[in-house]
Amino acid sequence: MDSNLVLIIITSYFLLLFLISYLTSRNVSADTFFTGDRQSPWFLVAFGMIGASLSGVTFISVPGEVGNTYFHYFQVVMGYTLGYTVIALVLLPLYYKLNLVSIYAYLEARFGFWSYKSGAFFFILSRTLGSSIRVFLVAGVLQLILFDHWGVPFWVSVLITVSLIWLYTHKGGIKTVVWTDTLQTFFMLSAIGVSIYLIAKDLNIIGVGDLVNAVREDHRSEIFNWDWQSGTNFYKQFLSGAFITIVMTGLDQDMMQKNLTCKNLGEAQKNMFWFTIILVFVNLMILVLGVLLYLYSEAHGIEMPLRSDDLYPFLATQHFTAFVGIVFVLGITAAAYSSADSTLTALTTSFCYDFLEIEKRYVKEKQSAVRKRVHLFFTAVMFLVILMFRWINDQSVINAVFIIAGYTYGPLLGLYSFGLFTKWNVKDKWVPFIAVAAPIAAFIISQNSESWFNGYKFGFEILILNGMIMFAGLLAIRRKDVIS
Repeated sequence: MDSNLVLIIITSYFLLLFLISYLTSRNVSADTFFTGDRQSPWFLVAFGMIGASLSGVTFISVPGEVGNTYFHYFQVVMGYTLGYTVIALVLLPLYYKLNLVSIYAYLEARFGFWSYKSGAFFFILSRTLGSSIRVFLVAGVLQLILFDHWGVPFWVSVLITVSLIWLYTHKGGIKTVVWTDTLQTFFMLSAIGVSIYLIAKDLNIIGVGDLVNAVREDHRSEIFNWDWQSGTNFYKQFLSGAFITIVMTGLDQDMMQKNLTCKNLGEAQKNMFWFTIILVFVNLMILVLGVLLYLYSEAHGIEMPLRSDDLYPFLATQHFTAFVGIVFVLGITAAAYSSADSTLTALTTSFCYDFLEIEKRYVKEKQSAVRKRVHLFFTAVMFLVILMFRWINDQSVINAVFIIAGYTYGPLLGLYSFGLFTKWNVKDKWVPFIAVAAPIAAFIISQNSESWFNGYKFGFEILILNGMIMFAGLLAIRRKDVIS
């Protein structure tokens, strides 16, 4: 695919983003960056969250992973529905009742200062790592189809990527992100739909019925795995999907910040309901795309890339028509920025509220300057983490994201579970030590599980184990008094 054409596409896309940023950041107050003035239409939030949830990882990594683990990922997606139900019925009412800007303020009210800081710290750690990995994946694709042609080193292309995100989010914050995510989701879903249609047409698959039959007859469309020792066993995947959703959406400032911009609880719950339905369908379509990519490669005798993550980008830019290539570039660009822009905003919000206590320690006139410095700081941190991950990753990025989430979100899962489902207080000053010990213990158990537990191998459910260890640790440091 011609690099000049790619540059024109990306430039045009960013001009559109900057236009949206300009329109949404006019006449903003000091609080607009964090809350969007709580005036976001629920349907925009629901649609935009699709792109933020999927990101470039799902868009690129899941289709390629079909060749390794078939449709087993859909077991995780099925678990998502349970997780989103818990968020809508348990967590959202709590957040709206307390009128929170940072959701981790709940932990201070429930347990105390150190629990609050521990929760906020693990969110910042998890989101910094997870979102940097997502941007890393997409930056690698842009490097392949654009920057390599001009001899631009990877670190320069990453610097350009994160700088552009900073430019269009540094003023309007979450208010801008709600609208840009909607645009980005549209382009991402368009890329998936167009790719499926044109590949099916090339393979002489006509109509939805023929498409369903072609995918169903392929061995890679196997959904259920009942082998209890496998990391992709159904029960492991389903429960992991539910808990991953609860922590990566319901206990995540990034995702919840969008929900909290809705006008009221009812609209936020409506948003979550429709978002869940659409997300399940879209994930199924991405898996279907994965099967079609492999069928296309086999039909045309195309040699597979060494890394499964490279399959979709490789075919879209080297073997498909120019039109598909254009749509793919738009989709991958949208996938990158729909996740990263909201993450930068959420990290800035969490640090400003949870650590700097910006609304208490700074007058309104100084809050904007402080927030801008924090926003720039996290942009720089993301840049450095992306470069670091380039040298250490040796697996599918979708697996890396869930593994990291399993260890970094576990303490949050334990904290919120203990807070919501017990009436005990804890010895607050000991919570940070328990929060650090829990993922370490989970890692040790995971590394030795096959020898300790008769061949049992942990998959994404390491998150559940991590949360249980955290819960047990909190139980050990509970106080005698209870909440009223």
